[in-house]
Parts: sequence; C-alpha cells; structure tokens
Amino acid sequence: MSRAVVPLIVALTATCTAEQSSDLPLAAANDPLPVQGISLLGDTLRPPPLDSATRQDRQRRLAAAREAFERHPENVDSLIWYGRRLAYLGRYRAAIDVYSWGIERFPTDARLFRHRGHRYITIRDFARAMEDLLRATQLTVDAPDRVEPDGLPNARGIPTSTLKTNIWYHLGLTHYLRGDFRRAASAYSECLRRATNPDMEVAARYWITLSLRQLGEEARAAEVVRPVTHDMDVIENHAYHQLLLMYKGEVAPDALLDTAQDGDALASATTGYGVAAWYLTTGEMDRAMSLMRRILDGPQWPAFGFIAAEADVARLPVEDGTDD
Repeated sequence: MSRAVVPLIVALTATCTAEQSSDLPLAAANDPLPVQGISLLGDTLRPPPLDSATRQDRQRRLAAAREAFERHPENVDSLIWYGRRLAYLGRYRAAIDVYSWGIERFPTDARLFRHRGHRYITIRDFARAMEDLLRATQLTVDAPDRVEPDGLPNARGIPTSTLKTNIWYHLGLTHYLRGDFRRAASAYSECLRRATNPDMEVAARYWITLSLRQLGEEARAAEVVRPVTHDMDVIENHAYHQLLLMYKGEVAPDALLDTAQDGDALASATTGYGVAAWYLTTGEMDRAMSLMRRILDGPQWPAFGFIAAEADVARLPVEDGTDD
C-alpha cells in the first residue's frame, strides 16, 4: 500500500469513533458520506450500486430499524439491527458509529464487537478489526453460544451461523487478510470446532484449506477437504462447497468459473478468488493474477473474496518493467 494513502485511511476511520456523545447516533444515517474508505491498492471505496427495488426495500427496513432504535436505545438488539441495516445500504462508517456508541454503553456485549469488527474488515482497517474480534472471543469464552439471526435470509429462512462461529470466522479472515496464515488456520479451526451445520462447516474448511495452501502445507490441506462430499445439505454457502470439491479434485476450475459468470457479482467474487488462490498456490501466477484483476474490476468491493484478492495483489511483488 502506498504510504500516501495511510493518513487518509486513518482520517476516515477516526470519524467512526471520534466525538461520541450521549446523543443517539442518527446524524450519519441522515447524511451518509459517500467515501467509506480506501482500498489496499489506494482506490476510493464508495457504497456499491444497488438496483432500485433492492435499495427501496433496504431503505424501508432501515427506517423501521431506526424507529425501533429511537424508541428503545437501551435495547442492544435494536441497536445491532440499526447498524446492520445501515451496512446493507453500504453505509459502513455509519454502522461503525452506531456500534461504537453501543460499546460505550454496553462494553461487555460481545455482539457489538463482533459486528463492529466485521465492518472494520469491510473498510480495510484490519488492526481495529482484530482488536474487536479478539475482545469478542474473551467476552464469550465462558458463555453459551447463540444462533445469530440473518439480516438477508437464505432461501429456507434458516440461520446457519452462531455468535461464536461468526466471531472466529471473522477473526480468521482478519488474520488471512493480514497475511498471517498460521493464525488464520488456527482461528478457522476454532470456527470449525463450533460449527453446527454443513454451511458453517464448509465455510471454515474452505478458509483453513486456503490458509494451509498459502503456507505450502498441501498434505494438511488435503486432509481438511477429505470429509467434504457432493451430497452435503448446504443451504447458502454453495460457492465454498463447490470450491472445496474443486480443491479435492472432483470439480474442474473452469467449470466453476463458467457457473460463477452466470451468477451474481458476490458469488463471482467468492468463486473467482477461490479459483485464483488455487492457481496462486499451484504456481500458475499469470492465471491467478488475471483472475484477481478481473475480480478487482468488479463492483463488489465489500465481498470477502474481493478483499482477499486485493490483499494478495497488494502483497505480491509487482513487475516494474525495468531492467536490473
């Protein structure tokens, strides 16, 4: 990352936590700032585009969430949903403001750190994300797990994640994006240990596999994918499931890419990065970089596959075209 970009990242992030007052954090929702952050490659990050129907639906849900929060600001559930609804409209910094306001008042509620950590990942502030997610692990160490409701429900309307699996999932992702693949594999192993359904299982196994392959530990990665089968009852994490079958040698990379091109941009970023990571760890650098650049030309910069591609491109050496 260019050093010139760092002060701007700091300035943008500082607005998320500075000058917290006793007033309800409503101003940011009224006047959303267009710039949400700066990418690891120095690009300006603005709210991703939404079609008209989706935007209207999410604005309606945000209005209801805000009204509920204004009526009961002491209710952490209302506060969390207000922040989540802001984020679904691409207002990630406003969501962080809401969670920060809540953390000042409810400093032992791990859910606030879990959600703020997630959105720090979105705006590329991995250091703050790691602080929040580590704090969330501490606050939940002796607490029973709980199912987390979905803000964007799957086709069956069945939530597939819990508070603890989400904490460990996002902590693992933070380590991965920072290039600390050993800690990423460890965190995702904790996520896998707590997984209660095939969706969280394939999500955790996917990132463990990528982390181990980034470390050059192909034999261990092969053991991680061994239990994955075609007939697993996956509800929503189909891309991770198919990518694991690819890493197992049962699905061709090109077949996955063809399918992803027919899907939405989020699925394309997820599948595209999974295939790119395969090429990266098999030494096919040109194919890996071509796929990653294609992902980075797309609109879904909040997607984890997009951020991972961005992190890899920022981390890898760049040919400057000059002679030694």
